[in-house]
Amino acid sequence: MQILRFSDLCAQGQARGQRVFIRADLNVPQDDTGRITEDTRIRASVPCIRMALDAGAAVMVTSHLGRPTEGTLTPADSLAPVAERLAELLGCDVPLVADWVDGVDVQPGQVVLLENCRVNVGEKKNRPELAQKLAKLCDIYVNDAFGTAHRAEGTTYGIAEYAKTACAGPLLAAEIDAITKALANPRRPLAAIVAGSKVSTKLTILKSLANNVDRLIVGGGIANTFMLAAGLPIGKSLAEPDLLDEARAVIEAMKARGAEVPIPTDVVVAKTFAADAPATVKAAADVAEDDLILDIGPETARKLAAQLQSAGTIVWNGPVGVFEFDAFSHGTEAIARAIAESDAFSIAGGGDTLAAIAKYGIEQQVGYISTGGGAFLEVLEGKELPAFEILQKRARTA
Repeated sequence: MQILRFSDLCAQGQARGQRVFIRADLNVPQDDTGRITEDTRIRASVPCIRMALDAGAAVMVTSHLGRPTEGTLTPADSLAPVAERLAELLGCDVPLVADWVDGVDVQPGQVVLLENCRVNVGEKKNRPELAQKLAKLCDIYVNDAFGTAHRAEGTTYGIAEYAKTACAGPLLAAEIDAITKALANPRRPLAAIVAGSKVSTKLTILKSLANNVDRLIVGGGIANTFMLAAGLPIGKSLAEPDLLDEARAVIEAMKARGAEVPIPTDVVVAKTFAADAPATVKAAADVAEDDLILDIGPETARKLAAQLQSAGTIVWNGPVGVFEFDAFSHGTEAIARAIAESDAFSIAGGGDTLAAIAKYGIEQQVGYISTGGGAFLEVLEGKELPAFEILQKRARTA
């Protein structure tokens, strides 16, 4: 993917004395008092900001936070807690600037945080009049927010159309490189794990991957639907019977390419959905009418682990069982450990997937952990993300 990279501009001295506008993803979780409860996204934004400051730029950073109403800034929508945490991480003052669309006072070597960009009227609908004002604020626009790359908004797309220079920050560039390595030029065999409660929410992803991957591992409620499609009993487990034909089509598409969708041969069941429910391992063919399938069984886990350990590339989206309950976490743990031990290049994304990675402490063994939820899913669907599209367009005309 041909894009301009901010790191290259800095290395060439092109950012010195320039006004740099960074669109970061600082949309962090907060408790009822506004205290930040998890700051991964803020920490992930620091390298780009430091890069700009070290290059001698006058730095403006903005992000959305929550779901504010355009034209109205409430205390709950304010980036004030983010500015405070960013100042701690950077070791310098980070003034918070409100009402910034018509002009920002910032000098080379300084950084300011611009209030919640989604408060600006026209941001979400990417109105040209707003985008043009944003572009006048800067000499270099840097998109470093992969989590919003699937949205064509004022600060993710419109400003990139009109800014003098538009490029990708280090975080976004790393996402592009990892996605390209995993999906565009993968080392084979390419294995994908797609899990979740419903086939319907990930049907387009499954269809897209069925044309590309060598092994398509399904888990969670999705696996139940595929088991039903294969003629296996699933008791009262979560499934979507109206999508059996779609599931069969995915299985047949894989089979036609000499690939497969491994169907569980054993499962872990319970009578109720509860952390303390007694767990029973059963052959897939022996699931009773009142059973709930809450995890893959040990035999299935061993088979899938072996497939992952021999893979060349692994894409992981979703745990294969109810891993939050210890009795039903062993399948997801086996998958996680197999990915960690594999020599494959692995890329993982999605909130539950990241929670599983953290639970089993394998962050250092995963090749790349994606910071974007919806954006990551749209990439797996084969869609071109608006942020990628506009940066490529601007690179061609640079």
